[in-house]
Amino acid sequence: MNILIIEDDYALNQGIALSLNADHTYQAYTITQAREYLSFDLDLILLDINLPDGSGLMLCQEIRRSSQVPILILTAKDLEIDIVTGLESGADDYITKPFSLMVLRARVHAVLRRKAAPKQTYLQGRFSFDFERMEFLVDKKMVELSKTEQKLLRLLVFHAGQTMPRELLIDRIWSDGAEFVEENALSVTMKRLREKLPGIPVRTVYGIGYLWER
Repeated sequence: MNILIIEDDYALNQGIALSLNADHTYQAYTITQAREYLSFDLDLILLDINLPDGSGLMLCQEIRRSSQVPILILTAKDLEIDIVTGLESGADDYITKPFSLMVLRARVHAVLRRKAAPKQTYLQGRFSFDFERMEFLVDKKMVELSKTEQKLLRLLVFHAGQTMPRELLIDRIWSDGAEFVEENALSVTMKRLREKLPGIPVRTVYGIGYLWER
């Protein structure tokens, strides 16, 4: 976990760094210093709004133009309009001062969990898959998929370039406690998926499983 803390209060900046116990904690006290770290591989940015050399909100907007790194704003401003402005500037969360370090840690972990959540959309050529809304399009035309077909599709597209063994696919797809799964259940599901989504780049790796080609 690599975290950038942008906070001009030296004691608070140090306290946050010590409490988060991140792999790497980068500390900046001004916008100018912060920009030196923005090219780093960051997992989270903690950003104060009022900084000596400018507005944290403007920096938040600047970051959002080129990065989706989670941003948690720290500020003494607690009016509703301030919170709305912060979120509309691109922040993922907002915490007002004073706050306890325990609450801050909980908010940080919540933001990181959301970042780590499985991807819900996939786009490739003629295909557009939104697993959250359960909308699957081929050439912009909607296709209905069963829950089993959706599970198989998700496993393949989000492991593109990897050969997925049959045993692993069966275990992941039918992991709901079913006592018995027919031997050809996976083959049948794959056949139906190929019929409903003609042209999907799935290759059968004989004797092993299936591969979604990039």
